[in-house]
Amino acid sequence: MRIRVLLADDHAILRHALRAMLQRETDIEVVAEAADGPEAVRLAHDFKPHVVVMDIGMPTIEGIAATRQIVAEMPGTKVLALSTYSERHFVMRMLEAGASGYLVKTTSIDEMLRGIRTVANGGTYLGREGSAVAVDSMRGKKRTGHPVQERLGRREHEVLTLVAEGLNSQEIAAKLHIAAGTVDVHRQNIMRKLGLHSTAELTKYAIRHGLTSA
Repeated sequence: MRIRVLLADDHAILRHALRAMLQRETDIEVVAEAADGPEAVRLAHDFKPHVVVMDIGMPTIEGIAATRQIVAEMPGTKVLALSTYSERHFVMRMLEAGASGYLVKTTSIDEMLRGIRTVANGGTYLGREGSAVAVDSMRGKKRTGHPVQERLGRREHEVLTLVAEGLNSQEIAAKLHIAAGTVDVHRQNIMRKLGLHSTAELTKYAIRHGLTSA
């Protein structure tokens, strides 16, 4: 089944360039383009895409508000944020709105494709630059209250740290020299211990707590 994609960006040249690149992929179909937030919401209802590639800074209704509305009204549609901003503030606002991923506009087409395919399959994808900036901005931040992650084992903490850096299960498995299935088991145990219910929540938790591999 081909991944149905809606492109939402107020810059027509960028939309057309993205469409041209994505249409080269046999498993991706660009079904529509939107120039502002309300149009993105309307077209999401009309075309029911698997993924909306959403610019944050659009006229009328910004991408964050449009994302919140699309996710609330169409839970089967995933949003992958595409922005000129890599600051933690913008990353977290989009994740809180319900986006499943975040990429900056300087990203490569290969990473864009990974992001689209990951969120279409129910995963969370933070681009290398976006996740690095989000994590780095939290370094040195004093935590308050009981550190919940103390309940995690050493390997679980390593997995959570790598999730914060944007790695998927296969990449984490290669880095830790364990099976990908073992990584998935650790993910489930971490979510159970922390009271989380999805990989998206796991990613948000990791970023909020400033986890790094340092």
